[in-house]
Amino acid sequence: MPLPKPPASRATILPNTAYESQAAPRSPRSGPKHGSTEQVERAPALELRNDAPLSAAPPLASKGLPTKALSRAAPKPAAVPKARKPKSSGPAKLFVLDTNVLMHDPMSLFRFDEHDIYLPMITLEELDGHKKGMSEVSRNVRQVSRDLDALAAASSTNGKFEPEHGIALGKTGHREAGGKLFFQTTFLDAKLPAGLPQGKADNQILGVVQSLRDAHPGREVVLVSKDINMRIKARALGLAAEDYFNDKTLEDGDLLYTGVLALPADFWDRHGKTMESWSQGGHTYYRITGPLVPSLMVNQFVFLETPGEAPLYARVSEITGKTAVLKTLRDYTHAKNAIWGVTARNREQNFALNLLMDPECDFITLTGTAGTGKTLMTLAAGLSQVMEDRRYTEIIVTRVTVPVGEDIGFLPGNEEEKMGPWMGALDDNLEVLAKSDTSAGEWGRAATNDLVRSKIKIKSLNFMRGRTFLNKFVLIDEAQNLTPKQMKTLITRAGPGTKIVCLGNLAQIDTPYLTEGSSGLTYAVDRFKGWPHSGHVTLARGERSRLADFASEVL
Repeated sequence: MPLPKPPASRATILPNTAYESQAAPRSPRSGPKHGSTEQVERAPALELRNDAPLSAAPPLASKGLPTKALSRAAPKPAAVPKARKPKSSGPAKLFVLDTNVLMHDPMSLFRFDEHDIYLPMITLEELDGHKKGMSEVSRNVRQVSRDLDALAAASSTNGKFEPEHGIALGKTGHREAGGKLFFQTTFLDAKLPAGLPQGKADNQILGVVQSLRDAHPGREVVLVSKDINMRIKARALGLAAEDYFNDKTLEDGDLLYTGVLALPADFWDRHGKTMESWSQGGHTYYRITGPLVPSLMVNQFVFLETPGEAPLYARVSEITGKTAVLKTLRDYTHAKNAIWGVTARNREQNFALNLLMDPECDFITLTGTAGTGKTLMTLAAGLSQVMEDRRYTEIIVTRVTVPVGEDIGFLPGNEEEKMGPWMGALDDNLEVLAKSDTSAGEWGRAATNDLVRSKIKIKSLNFMRGRTFLNKFVLIDEAQNLTPKQMKTLITRAGPGTKIVCLGNLAQIDTPYLTEGSSGLTYAVDRFKGWPHSGHVTLARGERSRLADFASEVL
């Protein structure tokens, strides 16, 4: 903004019209652009000057303050918060939470969007009975108690708390929760069938749901419970009941990312016109554009097998805008590329070995049925990179200690000795890898076996909190039995130069309250897909024996 014209002679006072002409808004030569900084700053300055006449204002300009400083000092109008758009139409539902929902997910209070939550008094009593201990359930209960206490403290005025009006769930910073929390403060008399014992906690919760439905006929009252029998009883009484779905990563296990994509037969016709190709480091690269590119992900494997033509096996190495770069693979099915004496027997095993031997992949997940070679290939790749390439210092193996049948009691020995019975699969695969070395004699194989075992450390999952692994090859076996919270605990242990490999079969989950959709392995696969330093392969074909393959199909 230009300054007023200087006086013509010394000691001449500028007239007020000079300041008024500078303060008056000027019409711009060209229309201002939308969202420009000049327009944002000028609007509050005009509002500030219009509040009072210029004659009544003190002569700020005479004190050496330029007019632009006035516009900067003007207070900006407060931003009007946008109204939260509800995800569902109609009145908000009233969800009655069972105790097991809060035990399963302590953040479930804030997962119901704009709907309200009702907690029966018996639910709080059951929470109080499970708060002691060091188990994950006890930790979740204590977390729920802290959240409820924070909500009650944030809603109290002058030390008084009025729960009958409801507590806004977004008061503690959880903006995604737009509903209110209600506690049971009065006795609700419900008429349940005479055959139901009135003293049981589940039946008391059912009575609360029945009373709320009668008291609010125009509102949908829904019971949320992880207990299947509880939901069956509720539906038998004509009450609405649902499972808690927020813990499920996927509704259907068939929708899980497989890491492998079969290219259509007309792939070259639709993507080969503008394709670029070059060779580098023993690999061939193809830069493609076309309708298939938006559906691709980084480190996803693609293949094209056409009768009478050479097959294409490649991995998506880069995606930039509407173009993708495909990189051909190393053929680990050939004996010259054997890893610690192990060669790939099918297409998916070849994909998995390309991931396991890639130093740029820090996190790898392998899923598949029993006998697909997950543990054997991972151990072979780990030993090759620890013993031969010296890329990692040692192999760390861990797994969840969930028994298939009845527990046999405490195990003797130190940490590694206690984990010994759980590592039968490790011993079996090490025996196979030791027999693959036919050049050495009996003594040579025994010495190699001792050296290999000295590079493998078996650790328990219970002592992983706070650890950091540097330049380690971490193998997590039976990862389908991990919860998402346990999976996060293990993955965040990785330090510089560490590779983590998770193996599991989603059809063999032994942990209670875990399903294919809520397993920690499913959670990790879904969250890490598309990250440039991770990869996933679903192994489809078993290679253990014809008996194991047939049993997996028919049993």
